Amino acid sequence: MHKKLFAVRSHAASVVNHNLVSTAIRSATALCANEPTGASSGPRRENSMFGRVKSLDAILATAEKKSLHRSLGAFQLTMLGVGAVIGTGIFVLTAEAAQKAGPGMMLSFIIAGFVCAVAALCYAEMAAMVPVSGSAYTYSYAVMGELVAWMVGWALILEYAIAAGAVSVGWSGYMIGFVQNSFHVTVPLEFVRGPFDGGLINLPAMAIAAVITMLLVLGTKESATVNAVLVAIKIAALTLFVALTLPVIRSGQFTPFAPLGFTGISGAAASIFFAYVGFDAVSTAAEETTNPQRNMPIGLIGSLGICTVFYMLVAAGVIGTVGAQPVFGPGHVALDPGTPALSQACSAIHDNAVVCSKEALAWTLRSVGHPFVGCRGATW
Repeated sequence: MHKKLFAVRSHAASVVNHNLVSTAIRSATALCANEPTGASSGPRRENSMFGRVKSLDAILATAEKKSLHRSLGAFQLTMLGVGAVIGTGIFVLTAEAAQKAGPGMMLSFIIAGFVCAVAALCYAEMAAMVPVSGSAYTYSYAVMGELVAWMVGWALILEYAIAAGAVSVGWSGYMIGFVQNSFHVTVPLEFVRGPFDGGLINLPAMAIAAVITMLLVLGTKESATVNAVLVAIKIAALTLFVALTLPVIRSGQFTPFAPLGFTGISGAAASIFFAYVGFDAVSTAAEETTNPQRNMPIGLIGSLGICTVFYMLVAAGVIGTVGAQPVFGPGHVALDPGTPALSQACSAIHDNAVVCSKEALAWTLRSVGHPFVGCRGATW
């Protein structure tokens, strides 16, 4: 009897909280439009500062008329989030984080993950209240107005364009290295590097971007299925890396833990944040989610939790096996990642440090005696 009463009270509290947030959104919309909370005008209302504001009722009404098929559950949303988050960041940025923070980059992963989790909670609440496509664009349109929504929309496009470009280039590097190492084929650098990297055009990166675009055009169900398969492959690869490196970890590699202090750890956290970019993609699928009030928070928080655990284990594997101490220049000053000075310092030590590699995980596996996993030609 007490359990049933507790369940009823919990459900009632959830409904009250849901209604309070809805009322708050409507109130904020009304205030931005300089109208009373209970006013009911057309789907758009004028705002002297930020332009037109689209009411929450109008957004939901439009979604009902042109709603997408709701077919995504909690598991698919979690895999969607993991697929969007795990990518070039963990495979490439590990070296940059090590140069900035040394073994302390493990704390950097925790800091970046915590910041993303706080943002994810906001996304989860908003996506549950406004279960339509559009993500932050739609939320800004409903509360702040058309001008802010326009800026947020273009910021999101820029974010995903940069992230997709980086992932495509990272995939290209690993793939070309695999081809050259496995088939002993020399690929001209002009066609696998961009203009700022000594080439003309990165054709493999363009090709993979075009293939993924075609997959998205086919439909959400198909792309979600393929994404689940790719997520399984990525998780299997990271699991294999962890399984091969954790047994040979040496505790002495973790000292000094923070050679550059908290400044280095925070700087690495800023870089590592890029490795988490994409978690908000889950909220864009709210209109295609069954029971978004339940499944959306599970998908967002679940995907972040899985990714953070993997990032921590991978970082521990890299640090404990080959070390992650920064490369210092004259005067014992840590060199900035991606600079000619660091390249020269790495050449002087024959690239015998994980911070010198553009494929940190493959380099680590080769260093601990597993050359079949890495591609030797990928370091060019």
